[in-house]
Amino acid sequence: MKKVPFITQQQAKELIEKYPTPFHLYDEKGIRENARKVKQAFSWNKGFKEYFAVKATPNPVLLQILKEEGCGADCSSYTELLLSEAVGVTGSDIMFSSNMTPAEDYVLAKKLGAIINLDDITHIDFLEKVAGIPETICCRFNPGGLFQINNDIMDTPGESKYGFTREQMTEGFLKLKQKGVKYFGIHAFLASNTVANEYYPELAKILFQTAVELKQETGADIRFINLSGGVGVPYRPDQQPNDIMAIGEGVRKVYEQILVPAGMGDVAIFTEMGRFMLAPYGCLVTTAIHEKHTYKEYIGLDACAANLMRPAMYGAYHHINVLGKENDECDHRYDVVGGLCENNDKFAIDRMLPKIDMGDILVIHDTGAHGFSMGYNYNGKLRSAEVLLKQDGTSQLIRRAETPQDYFATFDFMDLFQK
Repeated sequence: MKKVPFITQQQAKELIEKYPTPFHLYDEKGIRENARKVKQAFSWNKGFKEYFAVKATPNPVLLQILKEEGCGADCSSYTELLLSEAVGVTGSDIMFSSNMTPAEDYVLAKKLGAIINLDDITHIDFLEKVAGIPETICCRFNPGGLFQINNDIMDTPGESKYGFTREQMTEGFLKLKQKGVKYFGIHAFLASNTVANEYYPELAKILFQTAVELKQETGADIRFINLSGGVGVPYRPDQQPNDIMAIGEGVRKVYEQILVPAGMGDVAIFTEMGRFMLAPYGCLVTTAIHEKHTYKEYIGLDACAANLMRPAMYGAYHHINVLGKENDECDHRYDVVGGLCENNDKFAIDRMLPKIDMGDILVIHDTGAHGFSMGYNYNGKLRSAEVLLKQDGTSQLIRRAETPQDYFATFDFMDLFQK
């Protein structure tokens, strides 16, 4: 499958006149269409809601777009809660899924009326002490061991720091009932970035069966089951994308097989997707500014790992297009790198691309989730702007680029940095 940028060379040149590279660009049309497709895929479930994972792309304009499309917010920290509140997402439209949680985070989540998803059985007493126990609560389940689909190991939940054991789920539900909880939810995240339509149905099967057992064991009124995230995107051109309609239908079949016969046909299905919701609808726009001919051929960009950390951190693949040369033969082998004083600051290693000239505009695909949000200021690098390509073809600056003043702002208590 060929990856095609959602902007042309001419559009990029016009944008760069307003917003110097590098910057992250988001496609409003694609975001809205995808959100509607997700909603359609689970429309068979009356209570369905997508809680967008704020950590993936914490920008209020994007959160507002998703709110308009019926999405809630999955928050994991105090500031993500504040960001959601700022765009009017409050109450049960927030799912607060955190771990090793500070007291002030729970206090704010309780104040906003968020659905709190407990990560550990010891958090029951901690939450009661610092904020009180709400009437509705969720618990995160970790089945341990390996998670497999068709004998392929997808991930190793037993190595994960998240969630209750199966025995702790029963103990926790009983304890929470004693403390006044009336309504329960179950949550689990067993694999990351899966490009397999079977993932959600297999996860659903585990959670649905666990829900039936917990109801039998504890008498808990289970109102929702949160399949969390893990539905991935095809970063590589040769990968087949997930079919969200097939995924939704797969979950429906398991729902009908397990929950309905158990008298639980009114349980709502929640999801917490970040990557699937936004990754393909964002890209990093950057300019080639240096070339180096030593033991390898290098192309140096004005972007670096501070703008997109995934390749340096995980060795993750992100496809690259050279705008205006999409149809040229990829007959040059390059390492495409940034300017950090770190040898892992490489967007691509031994990547076959068209000949790149200085001043060429490169588009790095699929940065709409876990792209800008994972940025940092190592080497004093400043974070880039974020720009929205609106449905009418115009653009909107939705986060300005950082300045040196921003970098030094936390020294403002020192005379040296006071104006």
